[in-house]
Order: sequence, then C-alpha cells, then structure tokens
Amino acid sequence: MVCMGNICRSPTAEAVLRRKLEEAELQGWVTVDSAGTHAYHVGNPPDERAQAHAARRGYDLAPLRARQVAEADFMQHDLLLAMDWDNLALLEAECPDDPAVLRKLRRLAEFIPADASHAGVEVVPDPYYGGAQGFEHVLDVVEQACDGLVLHLRARLSQAQGLTPQ
Repeated sequence: MVCMGNICRSPTAEAVLRRKLEEAELQGWVTVDSAGTHAYHVGNPPDERAQAHAARRGYDLAPLRARQVAEADFMQHDLLLAMDWDNLALLEAECPDDPAVLRKLRRLAEFIPADASHAGVEVVPDPYYGGAQGFEHVLDVVEQACDGLVLHLRARLSQAQGLTPQ
C-alpha cells in the first residue's frame, strides 16, 4: 500500500487489508506492508486523526511507522498499490525497467467491486488537509477496495497453490 507520506491512507489500507485477510483466513498466505513515495514522515506513527477514525472501526494503526518505498519493494512484493494517480506515477518513475515488475504497479481503487457503493471511484483521496469526513471517506473507499482485493488474492492463490476458494 503506497501513498505520499505513509501516515494516512497507506497505513489505513494496510490495517484494513490485514483485518480482511484474517476474516478470510488468508493471513498466512499474504504479506501486507505500506510505504510512502516521499520521506516526509519516516519513522513517525500514522496521523492521529487517521488512527482515531480507524480505531472507531476496530483497526489499530498505532504500531505502524512510516517508511519510504525502497528499491527492494519492487522485487519483494507481487503488488504495489498506489492510493492515487500521482503516487502511481512516482512508483512508475522509480520502477526497474522490467515489464514484469511494472505490471505489479496498480491503484488500490481498481479493486472496488462493481456493485459497491464506491464503484467507479478511481483513487483513495488524501484526507490530510481536510476534516473528519475525509478520514471516514478514506475508510469507506479502502474497506470496499480491500473487499475486492481479498477476492482477487483468493483467486490468485487458488490458481497458484491449487487452493479451493471458499
């Protein structure tokens, strides 16, 4: 999960996906992490507002710490999911010149199911300079995107590991 500073959207997405994977009993099959395209907040915990809104829905962001995307991320991860077009472009600019690696770069919002209330939303908007509603909207979009992502991951795991989808 990748946003600009790794203190609002991407740690929120990391925590939401972890929970959704646990609920789907896939936590042992998928590794989840988050990072930022910029080093503005490296080592800092997530934004207090992001933590508070996430906690109201049962997500714990407190243990997470901001870090910047590293070169190794492009090789270690099967998907690097940007929160918006700008961060996707920054990932593309840093990506090794390898078509297989470039295919790993996508937007999280691509996974919002077609029948979800936020279907058609293209990005997870940055709530940093806004009010409480922005953080709630991020959670709404991220939860729906992660629901779709879990379905996608289950299908990929089923193909790769011969698992039977539940």
